[in-house]
Amino acid sequence: MKINKQKYLQAIWQCGAIFAMAFFLGFSSNQFRNNLLPMFGNWTIESRLAISSDKQFGISLAEAKKLFLKQAAVFIDARSNNDYEKAHIKGARSLPWKDVDQQFIEVTKDLPPDIPIITYCDGETCGLSHDLTMFLLNMGFNNVRELINGWALWQKADLPIEPDDSTAARG
Repeated sequence: MKINKQKYLQAIWQCGAIFAMAFFLGFSSNQFRNNLLPMFGNWTIESRLAISSDKQFGISLAEAKKLFLKQAAVFIDARSNNDYEKAHIKGARSLPWKDVDQQFIEVTKDLPPDIPIITYCDGETCGLSHDLTMFLLNMGFNNVRELINGWALWQKADLPIEPDDSTAARG
């Protein structure tokens, strides 16, 4: 089989032209958006938690551990009831994001609005705890923080969990 060099070069040129046009169209359309998408930026976990007031809602594992050991915060698990029942941070309350409307009052009725609350779920990309943090802030709790990837970090640090059967919880 003989490859026609001219057709091969033409195909490469056409692919390059299509790519350049797609890039130009994408970049141009971004300029006409009401909310421009930044081309470059800080995409760290901490920056994702900042809101327009520049208040950070993230909390480090070290800070969360300190509050846990002092029993100075309430931990709220945003994962499903099934995941919570398998294992959770010791003493944490369950408020699954998908059931927040039905369970909110029952879970939070005895909490004063200024008590430190730490929400968590599992995985760096899990948005349940962030959504729950924003919800709790909107409901009048003013000291709510999010432990990103909290469940995995908590287990990795070998901090107290319930049930205390490590094979069931970490398996």
